[in-house]
Amino acid sequence: MSEESVIGPGSRVVFHFSIKLEDGSAADSTKVHGKPARLTIGDGSLTKNFEDCLHGLKAGDNREFTLEPEDAFGRPLPENIYHLERARFSGDTPAEVGAIISFSQPNGREIPGIVREVTGDMVTVDFNHPLAGQRVTFAVEILSVEAS
Repeated sequence: MSEESVIGPGSRVVFHFSIKLEDGSAADSTKVHGKPARLTIGDGSLTKNFEDCLHGLKAGDNREFTLEPEDAFGRPLPENIYHLERARFSGDTPAEVGAIISFSQPNGREIPGIVREVTGDMVTVDFNHPLAGQRVTFAVEILSVEAS
C-alpha cells in the first residue's frame, strides 16, 4: 500500500484557488476558466507563509486561510508608483483613472500598471500588485501532489 503524497518542500502541486477580499468579494479564481494552478513548493512563485499554509495537505483536501498583506501580495511600495507624461498614452490606451495598461519593459517583458490619477499633462501609474496591501482569504482545493 503506497503512502499518499502530502505537500512538503519541493512538492509539485496542482490546485484550484479562489481569492476573496475582506468584504467577501471575489478577486480571482482558477475555477472561472477551469485551469488549475501548478507550482513547485519553494520555487519562489508564492510567499513562504502561503506555502506554509499548504504544507501537509494532500490531493482531495480543501482549505481556507486568511493572509495579512505581508504574507500575500505585500505592501504597496512607493517606488512602484510612476509619474509619466500624458503624451506617452495613445487613443488605443487612453490615460483614464482605473485603467489597467500593459507597459513594455526594456527586457521585452510586459508589466501591468493601474492609472491612479490624471492631472494636467501628468499620469500617475501604480505598478504594485493590484492586491498589494490587502488582507485576503484563499480557498484551495488540492488536485494532485507529487513528491520531489
